[in-house]
Amino acid sequence: MKAYRASLLWFAPHSEGPVRALFEEDGLLVVGPNAAGNQVVQAIGSYRDVVDRYPGVAVEHFPGRIIAPGFVDMHVHYPQTNVIGSPADGLLPWLENYTFPEEKRFAAPEYSAQAATFFIAELLRNGVTTALTFATSHTESVNALFTEAQAQHMRIITGLCLMDRNAPAELLNQGQGTVGATEQSLRDTEALIQRWHGKDRLGYAITPRFAPTCTEAQLRGAGDLAQQYPDVWIQSHVAENKDEITWARELFPQSRSYLATYDDFGLMRQRAVYAHCIYLDDADRALMRDTGTAAAISPTSNLFLGSGFFDYAGADRVGFQYGLASDVGGGTSFSPFHTMLGAYCVGREGQTKQGLSLHPQHLWWQHTAGAARALGLEGVVGNLLPGCEADFVVLNPKATPLLARKTALAANLDELLFSMIVLGDDRLVERTVVSQAL
Repeated sequence: MKAYRASLLWFAPHSEGPVRALFEEDGLLVVGPNAAGNQVVQAIGSYRDVVDRYPGVAVEHFPGRIIAPGFVDMHVHYPQTNVIGSPADGLLPWLENYTFPEEKRFAAPEYSAQAATFFIAELLRNGVTTALTFATSHTESVNALFTEAQAQHMRIITGLCLMDRNAPAELLNQGQGTVGATEQSLRDTEALIQRWHGKDRLGYAITPRFAPTCTEAQLRGAGDLAQQYPDVWIQSHVAENKDEITWARELFPQSRSYLATYDDFGLMRQRAVYAHCIYLDDADRALMRDTGTAAAISPTSNLFLGSGFFDYAGADRVGFQYGLASDVGGGTSFSPFHTMLGAYCVGREGQTKQGLSLHPQHLWWQHTAGAARALGLEGVVGNLLPGCEADFVVLNPKATPLLARKTALAANLDELLFSMIVLGDDRLVERTVVSQAL
């Protein structure tokens, strides 16, 4: 058992009402093993109130620092790390000119392994301790990422990218012997589920890239697997770009909408996450709500590719779950602070033109406890309530001269959080701690 003394930031349970951040100027976080032998939060509160309950516990002191929950990234592409910052006219040209050529390289196990090592290190350097991420259509890419995540004790969720049409031949799922590509992709998916899902802190996600690159047979098979393995995740993209929507509607005219295509194949339920969700109507939003499906909001990617703006007002009016995502490499930074700032700008300038001013506590919640809830991991990650896995970051609010100057002027918690959101980057994250198995 070990304790950490610093200022503490965490969130009240969702059951207690609207989003509310809790802050203790001189706090103590106590972590120790649970019944399974994993490090979890044992206690949190003011130093004065908590320390006497744990006599003799070793205390590591971080004066002037803030301990906060590790960030949760709901949608990111580990094979696109090298694609970040690539210029393009929009989503589809960006895929064709940069993304697909890079992803072809992940057929090589050595390339996948070095990319996975860098990707995990970059997440941790930026304070991200849980991520739902795409791999490629190569099993080598999935195995490499799970192997590295396991070595670093990361909570990573990923899966084989399902793609059996409308993409470069080298990236389409491949058959083996007399088994066709579609059937082999489903067999590979099931084998990977059985090998990795639930092992240590790893989770599997059934991963159609997006409906236009999957045949009906592949989507139907993915839906069958989702029913057979109800505790795995599902991830894909939807309604990111108007050209993409037109394409999807041409390929699946029998579905009510692009989003409804996934529901028609059994791919909307709890633990299903769809990235972007920009161009939804209220019927789509109700479908998200009623199925328990969540949206991964990717503001820096949407701004960079000119895709559009997530409609926060519409999401809250109808009521479905969502959280924040970097979406690297369409997204422009691994930093949760850049993503939160992007979300603030989207709220201010979004398609509803309502000039929303997203509350600093709500922005931070979207990238921690809110994202965890949307992933079906509430009470597991994204918070520092007792019982949560001991994933946290140590933040230095004086990491840069401008941060030091601005945070010193903060008159309340909202001003402090907003200063870090607007001015923060990887330099703000002094240390990242992930829950260790003992």
